[in-house]
Amino acid sequence: MQFLDSSDKNFKKEFNRLLNRGKVDIDSVSDVVKEIIESVKKDGDEAIKRDILRFDKWEVKNDLKITKDQMREAYKSLNDDLKKALHLAYDRIYRYHQKQLPKSWIDFEDNGSALGVKVSAVDRAGLYIPGGKASYPSSLLMNAIPAIVAGVKEIVVCTPTPNKEINELLLAAMYICNINEAYKVGGATAIGAMAYGSESIKKVDVISGPGNIFVATAKKLVYGDVNIDMIAGPSEIGVIADEGANVKYLSMDLLSQAEHDEMASSILVTNSKKIANEVKEQIQSDLKTLKREKIARESIENRAAIIVSKDIDEAIDLMNELAVEHLELMVKNPFELLPFIKHAGAIFLGQYTPEAIGDYIAGPNHTLPTGGSAKFYSPLSVEIFLKRSSVISMSKEGINDLANACMSLADSEGLDAHKRSVQIRVDD
Repeated sequence: MQFLDSSDKNFKKEFNRLLNRGKVDIDSVSDVVKEIIESVKKDGDEAIKRDILRFDKWEVKNDLKITKDQMREAYKSLNDDLKKALHLAYDRIYRYHQKQLPKSWIDFEDNGSALGVKVSAVDRAGLYIPGGKASYPSSLLMNAIPAIVAGVKEIVVCTPTPNKEINELLLAAMYICNINEAYKVGGATAIGAMAYGSESIKKVDVISGPGNIFVATAKKLVYGDVNIDMIAGPSEIGVIADEGANVKYLSMDLLSQAEHDEMASSILVTNSKKIANEVKEQIQSDLKTLKREKIARESIENRAAIIVSKDIDEAIDLMNELAVEHLELMVKNPFELLPFIKHAGAIFLGQYTPEAIGDYIAGPNHTLPTGGSAKFYSPLSVEIFLKRSSVISMSKEGINDLANACMSLADSEGLDAHKRSVQIRVDD
């Protein structure tokens, strides 16, 4: 774990390393990913079957698809507490995303012309849900529900199944979301299949969902042939804390990201050296109690940092530079700081708002920009599953009003047919 003080002469150099925390060497896997995608484009299902045998270690026969019966049985086998938790999460996430829905609109001008926007859902969305080291039913809810709210008619899920094993909670979440189409395929293969189609998996219009470097690279390569939500890297948390913050809360919140993945980043910025030192000690104590201690310890040792700032204003400036995925404001009056936070995927205000509440149950989406990309990306929303069409209608009076200006601009660009297409309507 790095322990930095903003007053040190080498601080800028060390801080710049944190700014580059999210850089993943996409070039190192690009050739492999390109080969996988091209193979899927060329050989379809045969390539998918080869890759499943190669990566997930089982042979596909007639069982590539996950059936509704499997989803239903998994749901029925859940205990009541888990069922209630999943339904509560679904309801809260649904209500939150409903409020994001944009509306079509048309404004009529006095001369009878009209301008507007028509909002439509994409026809088909592909959701990538990770598997392997961990399986995340919450990611299914967070990706499926915005698509459902948007009105997408066809939603397909792809998830890896190492040794043909499927997480029962993930299956139950699919049942709750009424997923009718899901496949046991992961990695770049799944992205290629959804982007270009195969005999079994029909091409989609947009792909969303998190994944490892192979998935991120594949999404980058297929972008343009389909839309994507974002290119996300390892998970991360940033915390701004003052001298009154609860050390135990701070430690466990930082560890909540570290246990995700060895590449996850946990960064605390505080104006209190006392808090900084106590959190460092608390983390070492808490690490020993975690089920995923090995993963969390590697993350903390190699990717975590505690920064002592001169004041809270500087802490905010540093966090805006870092533009973290999750940002907690563990200060006395967090809402007073909110206007000054410019860049963060999700912002958690106050000591009773751990990042984990956003991962599962609060309502906002947990698919968030990482590695500083919160400076230009937003959380996953219904918007990614929607598209806009401009609406334009000119009356006779309306085109007459605009004709001379339009023809002048067309003439200046040397586009004679453009100009004449207006002129003949004015002359008619």
